Amino acid sequence: MSSSAPRPEDYDASSSTDSELPRRHSKSRPPFAASTSATNSSGSSSSPRHSVFLFPPRAPSGSASVSSTASSTPLPSRSTSPLPYYTSNPSSSCPSDTESEPSSPLIRSNVNRNPWWRESRRSWWSMSRRRRRRTGRITRTLKKWIRRLVRHPFFPGQPITIVLTLLMLSVFAICLTLLLIYILNPDKEPLPWRAYCFAPSTSLAMDLSSSTSSQPMPNITTGVLPFPPANLDSLPPAGVFVGVFSVDSAIERRMLVRSTWAGHGDDGTGTSRTLVRFILGQPKKDWERRIKLEMEMYNDIIILPIQENMNGGKTHTFFSWASINAWVPPVYFNSTVPPPQFSYSNHTSAPPSLAPHDPFLAWNDLNSGTPRHWVRPDYVVKVDDDSFVMLAELESRLRVELHVKTNSTQKIAPRDATALGSLPPAIVPNNDPLVYWGYLVSNRLHQFMAGELYALSWSLVDYVSKDPNVKTITKGAEDKQTAKWMRSHPRASEVRWTSERCWIYDHPRAGTVYVVIFFLLLFRSRLTDKIISIFREVPQTPAQNEIPESIGHISPMPCVNFGVRYIPPVPDLSTTHSVEALVEGSDMQSCGGTVVVHFIKKHMWFLETALALLEGEELSETEKYEKSRAAYSTGTVLYERRQSGAANNRLL
Repeated sequence: MSSSAPRPEDYDASSSTDSELPRRHSKSRPPFAASTSATNSSGSSSSPRHSVFLFPPRAPSGSASVSSTASSTPLPSRSTSPLPYYTSNPSSSCPSDTESEPSSPLIRSNVNRNPWWRESRRSWWSMSRRRRRRTGRITRTLKKWIRRLVRHPFFPGQPITIVLTLLMLSVFAICLTLLLIYILNPDKEPLPWRAYCFAPSTSLAMDLSSSTSSQPMPNITTGVLPFPPANLDSLPPAGVFVGVFSVDSAIERRMLVRSTWAGHGDDGTGTSRTLVRFILGQPKKDWERRIKLEMEMYNDIIILPIQENMNGGKTHTFFSWASINAWVPPVYFNSTVPPPQFSYSNHTSAPPSLAPHDPFLAWNDLNSGTPRHWVRPDYVVKVDDDSFVMLAELESRLRVELHVKTNSTQKIAPRDATALGSLPPAIVPNNDPLVYWGYLVSNRLHQFMAGELYALSWSLVDYVSKDPNVKTITKGAEDKQTAKWMRSHPRASEVRWTSERCWIYDHPRAGTVYVVIFFLLLFRSRLTDKIISIFREVPQTPAQNEIPESIGHISPMPCVNFGVRYIPPVPDLSTTHSVEALVEGSDMQSCGGTVVVHFIKKHMWFLETALALLEGEELSETEKYEKSRAAYSTGTVLYERRQSGAANNRLL
């Protein structure tokens, strides 16, 4: 081993040739420690090789001159402690002196190998050069334009200019939003209500011709005209289950509904099979106890097993619930025309607990001791809580539709017949009516019954709750989704889309295109005379004694205009006169044709509607029941008195 190690003499001899070259440094380079380590290793072969690297060589014993010691033992070229290890570039042509050094336990082996947790990791510096250039170019360009914008002389730099700039930007954003709303809103012009009421079939045909939908044209009708038919009173009443969609916090609106239209019908016969219930999703935790107390007190709230929502499947859940749990009272009296028999007519159930506003005939039957079983409803109606419904008008129109004779001999297409084999028995073709009733909205893209109120006959409700395809299209605008369900029915061509466009409208103060004065047929001379009489009854100042000339030239169009805020015809009207001004051609009488008034967003509007449509001697269902009980008690007392008087006379 000593022969292979380089000697100091060899090192000096090899380095002597370098001395002939011009020297670049004034100080001579010290010799490498490799000769020393090699000399030391030849002297002591038993010591480990790495110990020479860790410890400096010791001076030899004996007397030696300083010059000989310096020549034989050069100064070490590195520190005594191990230096940090640096990986050299493998492409470098200059070998490192560390490559020839022996291994050490303090230096980890295989330093070039990546750890296992870094093998599949791509470093940020390994991205392509083109991508880095592109990112850098975008950043530099953005910074440059921002710098130019900030340094522009018109850029706000003072607090007042910054505030004014923000205000201008806010105004611009609001104007842009309103412009987009106006452009995207299809309802830009008032609707021809006169055409809807005098020639509804003509206006409906014009609306349908503008539709470009790829769906097959539904079977749309306008109901029975003129209404009511002559034999309306001879028909048995229809069973109607009305579900009013509400939320947990709308307790005031529910109280208004209970005290107004939910408890008012006709004389008690037509609405004797009509029930009103409030439909809620799962209430919030803060409202659970309040809703529970309200349910115990009024017994007219249905809690669906779904989170509260508007277009997230609540409507489908309601119809699915109604297909199992909806029941209405039977027919309590005989009619000229017997009740029709359908596939669901024999389904009965014990009467449930009643609400205070339920029909008084149902209360009388329940208190008789032997109540009759309830049956399935003929219609299930979905209503928004901002709608005011005239139950008697609604029931009478649905009753007529129930008895309309249709041609049910239409053959089913082969593909429909194949599909019917996999459908539940409840939707197999039968004689049950297929009626989809409401206010038809028609435009270029859609045809559907407006969501404020629409009714489905029982067969359609049963179909919606059981069809697997319907369950896949429950999310979205609920009124449009319901129209899709009707189009996907196996007998879609037989579903009657019955539209009532004359007597369903928005509140006069709503400001929408569907606004109409509480509607009666308007006669120009009659309305003019009435306004003049009201004007004379109101106390006026001397300057107002003369009747304005504009009153004598009233337009025969409705008294409200789209886009213009409602203004009473005469200022400073009393409560009675202000409500009467909302009814076209009315002499303080109930509006005979209105079915639904929608978009009642304020409680004051709701009370105005109640005064306009329910004003008179009409009693609620609770009042009718109490009156009948009082009359029955009075009659019983009088009968007992007469019996006792007759007995006393016989004794005398």
